[in-house]
Amino acid sequence: MSTTLEDPTTETTTREPRALLNAVRPQIKELTYNVLESPGAADVDLYEREIALLLRDHTMVRSMAERILDNAIMYLVTAMEHPEVHLGVGKLVDIGVHQIILDTPVYFAFCEAYNGGKYKHHAPLITRRGDGTVIRTADFMRSVGFAADEELWAIDGSDCSPCDNKAPDSH
Repeated sequence: MSTTLEDPTTETTTREPRALLNAVRPQIKELTYNVLESPGAADVDLYEREIALLLRDHTMVRSMAERILDNAIMYLVTAMEHPEVHLGVGKLVDIGVHQIILDTPVYFAFCEAYNGGKYKHHAPLITRRGDGTVIRTADFMRSVGFAADEELWAIDGSDCSPCDNKAPDSH
């Protein structure tokens, strides 16, 4: 697969992951108490919420949780802005992607804000691909203005999460 990287266009006004995630707050319509007002959630921005959930469910230090979440946000926005480009993440960044997707009120709002209100499916295949998609994805993210974490993406190298590029509206 070859990808053209000339003259990328962006739809968001910022490329800063925390700002991109926090910008979806007004779009949250379901389970607002759980996400925005419950004990531990009140007065916490969405970014801090997702970091807290990552730290609750995974053994990692905060700085790694931030790196993973930042790259997951950058990946999801890139996949939504460029559905014509086949992208994929490795195991480590996929932890952050899953975190956002599993927090469904936040993910629905994310899709509302960055995918024209259409739900973007996560449709994994069972077998991982070793075709270099992870490295190409990081390179493409950089070409559209994101600061993809080189070390984080290189950890998995070509061992891509097995998303199916044949499933419509999926990543």
